[in-house]
Formats: sequence, C-alpha cells, structure tokens
Amino acid sequence: FVGKIVMKAASKFLTPCLLELGGKSPCVVDKHCNLGVTAKRIIWGKCINSGQTCVAPDYLLVHEDIQEKLLKELVKTHKDFYGKDAESQKKSTDLARMINKRHYNRVKKLMEGEEIYYGNKCDDDELYVPLQILKNVKPTSKVMTEEIFGPLFPVVTYKSTEEAIKFVNAREKPLALYVFSSNSKFLSAFAKRTSAGALCFNDCVIQVGVPNLPFGGVGNSGMGSYGGKQSFISFSHRKSVLHKVTWGDAPIRYPPYTKSKMSMLGFLQELKFGGILKRVGMVSVLAIA
Repeated sequence: FVGKIVMKAASKFLTPCLLELGGKSPCVVDKHCNLGVTAKRIIWGKCINSGQTCVAPDYLLVHEDIQEKLLKELVKTHKDFYGKDAESQKKSTDLARMINKRHYNRVKKLMEGEEIYYGNKCDDDELYVPLQILKNVKPTSKVMTEEIFGPLFPVVTYKSTEEAIKFVNAREKPLALYVFSSNSKFLSAFAKRTSAGALCFNDCVIQVGVPNLPFGGVGNSGMGSYGGKQSFISFSHRKSVLHKVTWGDAPIRYPPYTKSKMSMLGFLQELKFGGILKRVGMVSVLAIA
C-alpha cells in the first residue's frame, strides 16, 4: 500500500523508483532435511527483532509427515535460545518488543481465534508478544492473508512437492522464499517454478548480508534491487557514448540513394544480420552520467 503511494507521488515528476516492500515470505520444509539445523535457523530468522524484519519467515509450509517432529524441535530450540520457561524468556535480552502500541494491537488481533500450539501470554504494558506457533491454520484466515511483521508463526502442511509449489504460487510474489531440504530435485523445482525477490536454500534472512547478492522484490514485494555493485547500477544512469572519427566518411550513407547505393546497403544489411558482423560483435562504450 505504501509503495503505491510512493510510486504515485514519484510519477508526477517522472522520478524513477526502486521499491523494496515486503509481503509474506514462505518457509518451506521438505521431509528430507536436517531437523535440528533447520529448526535452529528458522527460529533464529523468525525471532530477529521479534519478527519485525521485512525478510522474516512469515509462515511455515511443512510436509505433513514431519510436522509434529519439526514443531517439537522448534519449541526445544526456542527454549534453548531464549529460556526454558515463560518468565525467563520474557527477561531475555535477545527478544525485542513491538515497536508501538498500534502495531502490538494489530499483531495480537491477527492471532484471534487461532489454535496456539506453543506460546506464552502477551504483556500489554511492555508491548511484549512472545513467539506464537499457530497450528491448523486455514489458508484464508487473516494471519495467512496479511503480512505479520511479528512473532506469530502460522503452520500449514502439504502432501507433495506439487502442492507446496502451487500453494506458494497462488499468493503474491514474496520478498524472500526459504526452502529447507537435502533433496536437490526438491530445491531445483522451487528454483525453476517459483518467483520471489530472493530464494534461500537451507537458511533464513542471511541472504541480505551477502554483498554480492542484489536485494529487492518482484511484483507485490517491490521492483528493482540494490546491494554491492547492483546499488551503483540501480542508482546511476548508464549513458551510451559513441565517438566516431571524421576520416573515411562513406558517401553511401548520404542521399541521393541511387540503385547502386541501395544495392550496396542491402548487401551490408545482409552481412550484419546474416552472421559476419554478428559474429564479430558490436563494441559499445558505456559511461556513467
């Protein structure tokens, strides 16, 4: 919504835009994966700033055969990281609070009516929302149709690779897509058949810290990208510069265009598109304005 406002304002002045927005970044877990490492990396990525990052895993799409095993591992990992009980977790200096009261109330409302598999009580005074793993979530529920931007983690199951890919593709293109699997064919299927701002295999969030990887969205999650060399390209104008010498000025280019000139021009055109000039290649000089 904000991106559309920015783009509309920029259009009045023909100002080009690079929009990095957000969306619901799926976290897909195959039944063939290292559960221990997968759980650690998912919990770490979800709990950074209590889920208030644009690339946080938004929802968990897990194969039905390993749902229970993975959820137990997620709970165990969360307790290992932040404390064994509700009180120690609340006191943890590694867990953030919601940024303001309005956002706190919005996040709390998103989980109304949902089945809480794991999670402690919220604190209105501290704007504290602990991790809430939500089970048996309907794909049409509010928590699955709005970007969460908080520590709520809805869980949806799938039966096959095809079903998982269709589920992801049925929604707006995300800023990030996370896929955990030790099966190369499974990973390849997501690489070839899904679209996202970034695709990260067997980890979360860390792709934004790799300087050589452009960062940006696609479709509803943004347009354009930046980071490292890509920032220089995105925020610069690449101006084409052609510098010709003045000697050897061919008269064939100038009128009147006689039959002999047209014949020669036709011959040169065939050479260009027929292969000779195409094989030799064209030299372009690019300069930054």
